Amino acid sequence: MNEEKKLWGGRFTGAADENFVRFNRSFGFDWRLFAADISGCLAHCEGLRRAAVLTPDEADEIQAGLNKLLEQSAKDQNFFADSSAEDVHSFIESRLIEIVGDAGRKLHTGRSRNDQVATALRLWLREKTDELADELRDAQKSLVDLAEKHQTAILPGYTHLQRAQPILFAHWCLSYFEMLKRDAARLSEVRKRINVLPLGAAALAGTAYPIDRRAVARDLGFEAISENSLDAVSDRDFAVEFAAAAALIMTHLSRLAEDVILYATTEFGFFELSDAISTGSSLMPQKKNPDSMELVRGKSGRVFGNLMALLTMLKGLPMAYNKDMQEDKEAVFDTFDTTRDCLRISATVLRNIKVREDAARSAAVKGYLNATELADYLSKKDVPFRAAHELAGKIVLYAIAEKVELNELDLSAMRKFSVKIEADVYDALSLEKTLETKNVTGGTAPKQVKKALRQARRFLSGKTAG
Repeated sequence: MNEEKKLWGGRFTGAADENFVRFNRSFGFDWRLFAADISGCLAHCEGLRRAAVLTPDEADEIQAGLNKLLEQSAKDQNFFADSSAEDVHSFIESRLIEIVGDAGRKLHTGRSRNDQVATALRLWLREKTDELADELRDAQKSLVDLAEKHQTAILPGYTHLQRAQPILFAHWCLSYFEMLKRDAARLSEVRKRINVLPLGAAALAGTAYPIDRRAVARDLGFEAISENSLDAVSDRDFAVEFAAAAALIMTHLSRLAEDVILYATTEFGFFELSDAISTGSSLMPQKKNPDSMELVRGKSGRVFGNLMALLTMLKGLPMAYNKDMQEDKEAVFDTFDTTRDCLRISATVLRNIKVREDAARSAAVKGYLNATELADYLSKKDVPFRAAHELAGKIVLYAIAEKVELNELDLSAMRKFSVKIEADVYDALSLEKTLETKNVTGGTAPKQVKKALRQARRFLSGKTAG
């Protein structure tokens, strides 16, 4: 293992305890910031050139060395394997010095690891936020594809897990589309607060060199610079916000997973999952288990835990930087990895679902799901709605006793409850009419769902704003 020279060794004469060295190291996970930190280093180098801290030749040499490290990392699978570096920042500096010599020792002028790591993390997270936005859009596309494939399919809608009213299957798909659309909007907002440059804050008080921070920000694509050096190095709100946005994504995916798991059971029978996204039992040959969605549901807990870990880590910290903040990275890394993987798997599951339209439709016409329509029918016949609601409830009780659905009752039997009921009640109670009457924006009427599908397609094509 290569011995790495500490960036802070001048103050110390004694050797560090080996257990503490291992405990203190972050290279085992923060190596993932390598490319982001190289970008930050290149921009800082340019800032030093503009400030005449580096000569043009020194800056060229340093930037060439940094780009060479980037190329080596892409070519060598073991590039990060054999190192005793404390962190990715010391790793880069030591490797740079190996390549360019003393010029490499000048790169850290006017910079601290405190603002360096904050910059690298923001650069990394900005890129990953964009990646998650792409994964969200793909999951949304899978929902719209599935909805369009089954535009006429009907299934029972539920409240309290009890059959409530019939809805179009596409309407169910679009409900999750809307959830993910809000998630995408949240990520966009989070990205704005990620995209602030802390470089130039140095350790906590600001740099003593005349570096043009706004020029560095432009070089790195940051929209703004931090306005307070203390806040710049101690701020991890952006990491918390990212984790919170991811936690809501996972909440929505977990709800989707629960629906898919339930609807794929024998008891519901609305979905059948393909072999590509299911597993079997080591004991029971007949089993086909929805492990894909169960894992999505289960992994939501990891992301929730990461959010709590970040909040707890930050809540008692004094100004400004504290080593506690090293704990931000594993939480953020795992949040991204888990959320990205769950979005991908959810999209894959949606592409591998067989909708059993006959079973779903059959369930939608059983269980008195048209009772509200009966109350509405009476209300339109000038019966006050509360009275109409009570009458409909009594008719439901009667139908239960007779073991028939509402639309199977004789007209004479219904007229015993109200003479307002006429032959046109059967049209009002039909499944088609039950759906058609919900013809308001956001309703489950076929006309409204087709309109919503067109809007969803336009959104996915980028032709409409969120």
